[in-house]
Amino acid sequence: MSNEKLRQLPSVDKLLGQSDVQALVAAYGHEQVVNALRTTLEAARGEAQDGAEVPDAAALAARADGFLKAHLAPTLRRVINATGVIIHTNLGRAPLSDAALAAMEAAARGYSTLEYDLAAGKRGQRTAHAEQSLCELTRAESALVVNNNAGAVLLALTAMAQGRGVVISRGQLVEIGGGFRVPDVMRASGARLVEVGTTNRTHLSDYEQAIGNDQDVTLILRAHHSNFRIVGFAKEPTLAELVALGAEHGLPVLDDLGSGALLDTAAYGLAHEPTVQESVEAGADVVCFSGDKLLGGPQAGIIVGRAKSVEPLKSHPLTRALRADKLCLAALQATLLHYLKGEAAEHVPVWRMIATPPEEIERRARRWQRALHKAGVKTEIVDGESTAGGGSLPGEALPTKLVALTSPHPDRLAAALRAADPPVVARIEEDRLVLDPRTVSPKDEEELLAAINSIDKEVLQ
Repeated sequence: MSNEKLRQLPSVDKLLGQSDVQALVAAYGHEQVVNALRTTLEAARGEAQDGAEVPDAAALAARADGFLKAHLAPTLRRVINATGVIIHTNLGRAPLSDAALAAMEAAARGYSTLEYDLAAGKRGQRTAHAEQSLCELTRAESALVVNNNAGAVLLALTAMAQGRGVVISRGQLVEIGGGFRVPDVMRASGARLVEVGTTNRTHLSDYEQAIGNDQDVTLILRAHHSNFRIVGFAKEPTLAELVALGAEHGLPVLDDLGSGALLDTAAYGLAHEPTVQESVEAGADVVCFSGDKLLGGPQAGIIVGRAKSVEPLKSHPLTRALRADKLCLAALQATLLHYLKGEAAEHVPVWRMIATPPEEIERRARRWQRALHKAGVKTEIVDGESTAGGGSLPGEALPTKLVALTSPHPDRLAAALRAADPPVVARIEEDRLVLDPRTVSPKDEEELLAAINSIDKEVLQ
């Protein structure tokens, strides 16, 4: 290829003089546009060396515009969850209620009473906004909110057992998402792990023996099996039995409950998930759980329990590093108010999805099918299952109706939906792409159907 052809490419300075490029400068700033033009020219130069035609200034400006839109687009984006996994960790776990979103917006828009007591006219406590509701709902004496449940457990272990022994069943040394393990948290806290029992069977006598043989034991820890289930020849003491044992030896009990259910899942056709109220009633000194799992609120680590154990945590140096911000606290308080008003099943999205009856899901699936049929998209309605997800209720599922797209290219179809705006995330089951209405908000239906209709018909057929 001749140098003459390469010389046809305009310089960055010349392109900057074009009106359409000046419009890009106004939108994105000089530095970003210059970077985009250099990248675009370099790509065009490589293409020309391979024999392609040299693009004109208008085409280069259009390429630069496309580069800027992709380069400066946010990577944390809203998606439509059509997978049927209600608490989808990869998709941000629990969606928030309208009231929680409004509370976050109000707290973010200007100044707030984050750490100000209006009645007293002086500084207040930031976690007080959620503590009163938590105590009322769980009947605990005290409460504290930090940034996530791992942080809550880390704080409790550090404050209560640093440098001392903590007894836990081997069957509870769990690993949660991302390879995060309970033993790792314990080591980070400075606590010494005292394992008892076996993977499938741990007896109360195992705890008694460990406490009797190790005078340095200062805490009993129970970690709830929130993301797996042991069946068959399995046994472990109840929380109430551990509390009684702890009282006998003057040892507090920490219950890492995980999912944070405040309602009875059995009332909705699922296995019973231990509730926070049950842990408090059983006498656990400290109960730790997540705000964004079955509670259905923002990411948070929530600690409730006896005042003598929880109150000292509030002044621990680690609490400052783990504290929740104003947006989290605003959303959490709004979510808790749904429970206090007895409207969680209607207004908290996680519970609204769990409570949706199969007949309503089928009605929505049929409505989608009719709309897609009019657009020439072939579908089938098939039986399926929705899952709780988020490390909650392992092995449990809710019956649902799935909209299956009859395409010989399910992988390409899934990729095309992920490329839509907003992206749609579905699942492939039995070599078909299926959509579960349970996890799609009714207000997102129009965008979902538009995304399907925008797909190249060759992929659909």
